[in-house]
Amino acid sequence: MAKRRVLITGASKGIGRAVADRLAAEGHEPIGLARSAPHDFPGPFYPVDLADRAATAETLAAIAEAGPVDAVVNNVGFARFGRIGSIDLDDLFLTYDMNVRTAVQVVQAVLPGMVAAGWGRIVNLSSLTTLGTAERTPYAAAKAALETCTRIWAGELASTGVTVNAVAPGPIETEMYRERSPAGSEREARMLTAIPMRRVGTPAEIAHVICSLLHEDAGYLTGQIVRVDGGGSISAA
Repeated sequence: MAKRRVLITGASKGIGRAVADRLAAEGHEPIGLARSAPHDFPGPFYPVDLADRAATAETLAAIAEAGPVDAVVNNVGFARFGRIGSIDLDDLFLTYDMNVRTAVQVVQAVLPGMVAAGWGRIVNLSSLTTLGTAERTPYAAAKAALETCTRIWAGELASTGVTVNAVAPGPIETEMYRERSPAGSEREARMLTAIPMRRVGTPAEIAHVICSLLHEDAGYLTGQIVRVDGGGSISAA
């Protein structure tokens, strides 16, 4: 398998970092984007606030100048929660901006190189919450939009050699998850009743699925939402 340059947003920790570590172990070059650079990232890292469109554009231009990008993992996540009567409209806008606009901006920056090469992989990170988790309107709506983008882009790019898929994790052992659901809390216990496996997933388990979608042999798979949620989507169906 050829060595690939893979751009990962939200790469400093959690799922993004697990993807970077796995790619590096497989001989690829992960390129990280996040606000803060970890000291031991296994590839080039570009600190940037992805909420800043201009700074993001400058950073993406620098990455493109360094060489073509073969694949993208749109992993950066931003979440705000609340029931419909209490949702802050600014939070609604920012959640959509970070989860959808960022993905669009990143793909637009690297897509010409993929199309020119006749090969590319795009993986978007969605969420189990798109199936209707209470108190998740801003986040779930943004991720549902990203799932729709996944299908549209897959169709638009199907003849170019570029595949587009999404991975929709359930609850995963990350800082974002633990901020809302401390280990052993009543909230976590309640949440796990909806997960048939009765446990939280790990970043490494999600990275495994993401990297399989980036593989050379995944060229006939596109436009799919791969749910990796311990069976949570069965309960939600």
